[in-house]
Amino acid sequence: MLKYFDVESSKIACWVNGSNFGEHKQSLVFIHGSGGDHSAWANQYAGLHKHYNIAAVDLPGHGSSEGSGKSEIESYCLWVKNLLDVLQLKNVILVGHSLGAAINLQFAIKYPQAISGIVTVGGGMKMPVNPAIFEFLKTNPVDSIELICKFSVAKKNREKFMEPLIKSLAQTQLDVLQGDLSACDKFDVSSEISNISLKALAICGAEDKMTPPEFSRQISESISRAKLCLIEGAGHMVMMEQPEEFNEALNNFTASIADKIL
Repeated sequence: MLKYFDVESSKIACWVNGSNFGEHKQSLVFIHGSGGDHSAWANQYAGLHKHYNIAAVDLPGHGSSEGSGKSEIESYCLWVKNLLDVLQLKNVILVGHSLGAAINLQFAIKYPQAISGIVTVGGGMKMPVNPAIFEFLKTNPVDSIELICKFSVAKKNREKFMEPLIKSLAQTQLDVLQGDLSACDKFDVSSEISNISLKALAICGAEDKMTPPEFSRQISESISRAKLCLIEGAGHMVMMEQPEEFNEALNNFTASIADKIL
């Protein structure tokens, strides 16, 4: 169910358990990618809501949330900290896709005591954006969004996912999408990432063209307690393209943390 919480004086939408929210021993807080919303995690909610407290958030200015989008990862990071203070969930694992992955890495550096672990999905220590994308968004946003969506899924999955992805991204205000991409473009934790002591899992589609698998491999090699999971037959939207494999990897990761906290 979609529930609203007051965060930084704005009504923020989170997709949460219809019942038993807050009663499970572990919590998964899902953070979407640039220009996205909570619907990116529909297959995770459907498969996991009976086992975890789940909050799939619409970042400010996205989806059904009020407020304005940010243009700095650190600003989003502080916002997530404020959200967690409101939600008051226990044993939180942050699961973030693309922009969300960057937020999670920054969060693990700044507020490690607030969470139990992180999962990065299609992320990187750096996430540069081709300058042509910013210019194309200004001059031809419709075709630009279609191109972004085209390269966000594996070729064999485009027929199934292209139309809903385009529809979703086209609903985002252009300045919010540009702000998200700008935040990713400026992001760089390469000099700090080795300080992360939390358990981490870096998931990436083997055919990801937006943030290639090597980016996730670098994350897993730079964090002492991190593991890498490459999923075949998927691109940047791996959690949608191969949900069963994704959820299995996520369950295995949460189980490794549960052994320490339960």
